[in-house]
Amino acid sequence: MNGRNSPAVVRAAKRLACSVAAMAATLLLTTAAVGQDIGPQSQASREQVEKLVGLWKDHFAGADNLQQRRMAFKALMETTPGPTRIQLRQVDADGVNAELIWPARLHHPIGERVILYIHGGGFSGGSIRTHSLLAGSLAKAASSDVLLIDYRLMPEYGYPAQINDALTAYRWLLDNGYDNGNVVVAGDGAGGNIAIETVLRQIQAAKPLPAAVVALSPITDLAATGGSMTSNAESDQLVDKAWIETLRKPYLGRRPPTDPQASPLYADMKGFPPLLLQVGSGEALLDDTLRLADKARQAGVDVTTEVWPGMPHQWQLFPSMLDDADRASQNIAEFAIRHFADRPKE
Repeated sequence: MNGRNSPAVVRAAKRLACSVAAMAATLLLTTAAVGQDIGPQSQASREQVEKLVGLWKDHFAGADNLQQRRMAFKALMETTPGPTRIQLRQVDADGVNAELIWPARLHHPIGERVILYIHGGGFSGGSIRTHSLLAGSLAKAASSDVLLIDYRLMPEYGYPAQINDALTAYRWLLDNGYDNGNVVVAGDGAGGNIAIETVLRQIQAAKPLPAAVVALSPITDLAATGGSMTSNAESDQLVDKAWIETLRKPYLGRRPPTDPQASPLYADMKGFPPLLLQVGSGEALLDDTLRLADKARQAGVDVTTEVWPGMPHQWQLFPSMLDDADRASQNIAEFAIRHFADRPKE
């Protein structure tokens, strides 16, 4: 920070930057296909988010390195309830540990539709447990199976182990009775990055593509060049430019962060399946989402973009605390249903 600038000047500059970022998001959304009118954030929603952010702060206080953040995330998610009214079984997807989840409904047609879900956690955290509530919610709302995978994490395993595991799981589904037209690939944060890169590899290999892809606040630019990394620095308590830089080296090694094989913002999106993107308006990753949406749309991809006012990173994981988490997961499920070749009966 320049010592000649007063605190008041710096705060004013940050407010202006936030306003510009918000205007840019609005302008982009005028050209985007949106799933539905998200509407303004309610006072009740603000209070719910404030409580959730307080929990994040409590659990992540002093968690500065990869291992500490992994444990903090694990401890936080263990305070949340597990899914109900679902059935599950452990699966070995050609060496990738996974859990297959489906609704506990009579005569549910196992093996007809599936969402391959790739959890977030900065490539170094997250697990089946941290994302089981969201996965169970999606299974029920979309009347489909959900394959939730435990891919290898860094720093124990660097790039491209995470993407390789997701690709193995996707191909395992195709080899075990699921038609690619009935598969939707989804992920949040780092999981969103992995989901997109998994499908890009299928395109490059000229192999069957999923019906659609869902990416929730994906990390699309490991170079962290998005303006919202700065403009939303005060509003985002979970992700910032420094954190992206912290995880970048152990994940990529010497690979450049602009490599399209690791940062999908720099990839050729031509031929990509229909894509749903959700992001909170105050996230540092806002521009990672909006710039990818713009690039994909220019490549002819059917893109649906949802910017949710006031939502923090990974808000979809907390339906027990946030009404907007339920709304968001319902939108994801409806998007999946629209693109499944064999839609569930009403």
